[in-house]
Amino acid sequence: MQTTTLSFANLHNHGELFANMLRARRELFIVHNKWDLPEAMGMEYDQYDTPASRWVVVHDENGQVLAGNRLTPTTAKCGIYTYMIRDAQRGLLDTIPETLLYEEAPVSDMIWESSRLFVAHNVPAGIRRKVHAKLISELGESVRGLGATHCVTLLNANWPRWSGRVGVKMSPLGPVMEIEGIDNQVVMMDFSGSMVH
Repeated sequence: MQTTTLSFANLHNHGELFANMLRARRELFIVHNKWDLPEAMGMEYDQYDTPASRWVVVHDENGQVLAGNRLTPTTAKCGIYTYMIRDAQRGLLDTIPETLLYEEAPVSDMIWESSRLFVAHNVPAGIRRKVHAKLISELGESVRGLGATHCVTLLNANWPRWSGRVGVKMSPLGPVMEIEGIDNQVVMMDFSGSMVH
């Protein structure tokens, strides 16, 4: 099991990995979860998949994607869009309630947004926890490598059950809300300390 953090600067070094990650996102979010999201050429994407973002991917040696995640700076700006959580709060996204945060969405070089976090649905139950932990660990390494300390993310509200297991302090930034039939909550992930491996 390998982890790779992709950027537009290094995509060419990793063959099909970026496309495979977008294919895996489509398989989970559009085919399996039945979410209404943009797709093209068998890949799911949105307005936040830009050169400003990074993608953390857990994969095998053949490039099969086991898990993934997108990181976007909270300082990003592209036309009317910034990052997903902030844009939802600003009323730009009709699928996420504007009331998802207790306070104004953060804009800071020290905070990146983690979005589209997933473990592929065909990952065997016996290794799902390990794959998830590997993804979160690499996410922390990437965030620190980008000079930041925290991630703001919209997660399944069951996060208190596993946050300690992956060694990341998390705190709620908004209420539990039902989105697409799943309880979700915006959470701040603190990667400022050293992580448990």
